[in-house]
Amino acid sequence: MKNKRLHRLNKVLDLPDEVTSDVPKITNLGFSKMMIENYRAILEYQDFFIRIRTTIGIININGYELKMNEMTTDDILIEGKIDSIDFEAIED
Repeated sequence: MKNKRLHRLNKVLDLPDEVTSDVPKITNLGFSKMMIENYRAILEYQDFFIRIRTTIGIININGYELKMNEMTTDDILIEGKIDSIDFEAIED
């Protein structure tokens, strides 16, 4: 019920759903940058592998020379040579 109201409000105000929800938004900028919005925690961080928890699952980023830049409590910018991304869904 609450989700339907938020979705309707977003539609009326012309806001994207990720603004008022906690669903992550992932933006890739080529193979060298990735912005993750609405993340929850950093589970593992190495220069070749990063694991990030979100409300819907875990994001695994594989590559070389990976760095976490411009971190806030909600957003994180990952830079480096990104080879692959995979997702682990959270089972209810």
